[in-house]
Amino acid sequence: MSNDPTKSTEFVDEEPEVVEPELPEPAEEQAQEPEVALAEDAATEADEIDDPLAAKAAKADEYLALAQRTQADFDNYRRRAARDAAAAQAKGLIKLAKELLPAVDDLDRALAAAQGASDDNPLVAGIKLVHADMVAGLARVGIEGYSPERERFDPQYHEAVAQQPVEGVEPGIVVEVYQRGYTLGDTIIRPARVVVAA
Repeated sequence: MSNDPTKSTEFVDEEPEVVEPELPEPAEEQAQEPEVALAEDAATEADEIDDPLAAKAAKADEYLALAQRTQADFDNYRRRAARDAAAAQAKGLIKLAKELLPAVDDLDRALAAAQGASDDNPLVAGIKLVHADMVAGLARVGIEGYSPERERFDPQYHEAVAQQPVEGVEPGIVVEVYQRGYTLGDTIIRPARVVVAA
């Protein structure tokens, strides 16, 4: 066989393989990668060093939050207990007053019936003393009586038992009080029973 390429009977159908040369990376990217790796290593080492401290700080924060919540719960409980005790005391006073007020009303009627009797009468003097003591005892616990004569009728404080025309008095004015009303602070224990001008 001759070495003449034109006379060669072998044909090569394969394409030659093209190999692209490897280009070097830019200098900036090469410089950043080691820095990032070093920073991650430093952070990992710092985490390992700070982990016990961070864990203790987190635990301390957790205990502080728990203590603050417990303190707030206790303050709320104390306020609620004081409010409940005051409400129970007021309820007890109102119940007692409702039991005593009919006796005070009877003493009022006895004094009204004894208007013409002399002040030297020991029975009248005794009724006045008992009446004054009962009214003073109610006042000491905050229970006050009121008599709304010549005031404008207010259904919140007054209970109308009758209406009648009264000369010289405009309609809606209380002209007579049958029974005094009583309050404990802003709470109405018993409204006053009144006659209103028509």
